[in-house]
Amino acid sequence: MDPTSPNHPESKRKECRQHPRTRVAVEVDLQSERTATPLRVKSADLSLGGLYVEMMFTLEVGTKLKIVLWLNDVQVSTGGMVVTRDLQVGNGIKFLDLATEERLRLKRFLAVAGNPKSPDSTNQIKGNVEKARS
Repeated sequence: MDPTSPNHPESKRKECRQHPRTRVAVEVDLQSERTATPLRVKSADLSLGGLYVEMMFTLEVGTKLKIVLWLNDVQVSTGGMVVTRDLQVGNGIKFLDLATEERLRLKRFLAVAGNPKSPDSTNQIKGNVEKARS
């Protein structure tokens, strides 16, 4: 289900975001403190404060995570915590300790992803589409 849809469970919650969301699908590795193997998922949206991932088997609110975002073959690592859980739909995850350098990489990526007229966004979107096909 589209997280921006008015029928999406998350849409009925009070808006608490500090950063605007950008609808972009990037590969994300999530690793809980309780598991040895990371889960590979795709983001539905992304911001400087966190992300929403769609997944059938959702994580409990409060679960702490190690997160790796793959932004055009550039790895951005941070910690995070599950803050929303929509059963059989997905999880909202807040970034906890995004380092300054990683934050700048993410900010640059979001600036391009949020501007479809940017020449870089065409390459970025094309790269994400090609990755999704493989």
